[in-house]
Amino acid sequence: MVNLVRTFIAIDIDDDNVRNELAKVRDYLSSTKAELKPVATENIHITLRFIGEMPLTLVSELCDKLSKEVTFKPFKIKVYGLGVFPNIHRPRVIWAGITEGASNIIELHDIVEKILRKLRIPPSREKFIPHITIARVKSSRNLSALRKAIELYIDKDFGGFIVNSIKVKRSILTPRGPIYSDICVIKAVE
Repeated sequence: MVNLVRTFIAIDIDDDNVRNELAKVRDYLSSTKAELKPVATENIHITLRFIGEMPLTLVSELCDKLSKEVTFKPFKIKVYGLGVFPNIHRPRVIWAGITEGASNIIELHDIVEKILRKLRIPPSREKFIPHITIARVKSSRNLSALRKAIELYIDKDFGGFIVNSIKVKRSILTPRGPIYSDICVIKAVE
């Protein structure tokens, strides 16, 4: 039997102030009584690529290739404003935007995609837009109140931090929400 691991590649939000500001806004949005599935504060991150279930042997190969082929210098990220996917009339994902550092994140994403192709992992179907998911919208209940709350934070400056690593992470789904753990870490080079 093949051991499968639910896997994704991410940048952790290593700054407590940024994470706490995002959590405050997430909690305010939850107070609208819209039916949301908020991202737990400790799980807030930037997804470079969600892969899904993959064999443990392939995860090991992925970590090896990433550590050999991904090189980047530390870079600054600025987290700014709220937005939604797909649109404000039918919000499904509520996210904080990335202004400064977005091009660096896109470069890392593109490198990761090339490595995944070498491992015969199909490319993502969606266009990559750097963002930080803070909640998912589960139904249309109280959407007008939610929209108004989101609009209050369109120009919110959440702060910034330096990206020093990317991580291959494991996600274990539980009734209380996912539990993430690091499988391997690829550090920036000074």
